[in-house]
Amino acid sequence: MILTGNKMKKIILIIIFTFSLLKAQELTLTLEQSFEIGLNNSKELNIANSQILAADAAVTEISSLMLPKLSLRASYAKLSDVPPFQVTLPALPNPITIQESFLNSYNFNATIEQPLFTGFRLSSLKSAAKLNKSAEDIKFEKATIDKRDDIQKAFWNYYTAQQIVTLISDNLKALNSHLQNTKAYLENGLATKNDFLKLKVEVNNIELKLLEAQNNSKKAQAIFNKALGLPLDNMTNTLVNNLGYDSADFNYQELLMKAKSNRQEIRSTALQIEALKEQETAAMSEWYPQLFAFGNFYYNNPNQRYLPLEDKFNDSWDVGLALKWDVWNWGGTSAKVEKAKQSQYQAETSLSLLKENIELDVYNNYLNIQKSAKEIELSKLQVESAKENYRITEKKYTQQLATSTDLIDADASLLNARTTLIRSKVNYQVNLFALKKSLGEK
Repeated sequence: MILTGNKMKKIILIIIFTFSLLKAQELTLTLEQSFEIGLNNSKELNIANSQILAADAAVTEISSLMLPKLSLRASYAKLSDVPPFQVTLPALPNPITIQESFLNSYNFNATIEQPLFTGFRLSSLKSAAKLNKSAEDIKFEKATIDKRDDIQKAFWNYYTAQQIVTLISDNLKALNSHLQNTKAYLENGLATKNDFLKLKVEVNNIELKLLEAQNNSKKAQAIFNKALGLPLDNMTNTLVNNLGYDSADFNYQELLMKAKSNRQEIRSTALQIEALKEQETAAMSEWYPQLFAFGNFYYNNPNQRYLPLEDKFNDSWDVGLALKWDVWNWGGTSAKVEKAKQSQYQAETSLSLLKENIELDVYNNYLNIQKSAKEIELSKLQVESAKENYRITEKKYTQQLATSTDLIDADASLLNARTTLIRSKVNYQVNLFALKKSLGEK
């Protein structure tokens, strides 16, 4: 068996993943690897796939009704004892027995039936079933995108939490270094006790902030593990090689046209509308006569076709045509047709509303991606400014030209700027995925 590149990639990923679990080691995953594991473990996709199989079975079920149906039947009956059929003739002293009575009846028969015309009911139902099957295929596509969306949100949320822990940890190290230096300055009379205490309080504040960030990271890890279908306490980690952004130069009208042609909900709903039209035709079939061809083979004891009846098995057969036509059913057919028409109207109206909502969805995501790109540029400037301000303030502090309050403010500004930059870069990735999702991209 020849393995394709994708299959080989999945096998290698599963082997690495399983080995990592067995060894209880930390599992470091990229976003694409997270998709692979999450989609493979997804209960939502298992349900969606089950719905496809059910829809496919419905096509087979309807198709089977269009083919000859063979049925077998066997029965046995114990009959009550009745007098035999006798005829009395004037010239004879004793009656003549024409037919003995039978106490046992054995019946075996095979019937084959073939629908010839059902008022287009079966052909319409088969077409509707095929259309529903195609709609379920598209729904599976949509379910896959939704699951990927859940995974990427959990991934980026966990990644952000980890990065914030790292930033605060680095910040705490720097503050502890300043605290030690300030302690030395205080002992040598180069700093005031107030400066030392302010830095010590700030260190405590940052330690509390670090503890909170670590707790948030653990919570985000649990959500990430859940999105991947892993135990909540599983040792996982995120790996991002590049957190930049390409461009936010999108044309809204082009995006909207793409969404209207690609969105899975539009395509699946359109197929469902066509299926409902076929079901309307199937409902109208009861206004037409139903014609069937049939054939029977009998092997009975006694067989009623053989006279006089004998206590033995005999075979016989018959073939024919059967016509059925419901001439009057108190408006039942009309009600079924009206019900099908209203279902079709509801689906068409829902499609119109869906298109309006998609237009708004694309527009919001278009604005969000523009905003995210701008936020990254501004955050970069803020980080550069905060770095320079911190560098100058730190230098002044070592020369006793700035107070500990100035240093703490500069440090907090740099931490906030770096945190904002991380969040803005992650927001761009999340908003970019949301935009692609609103366009119906796989």
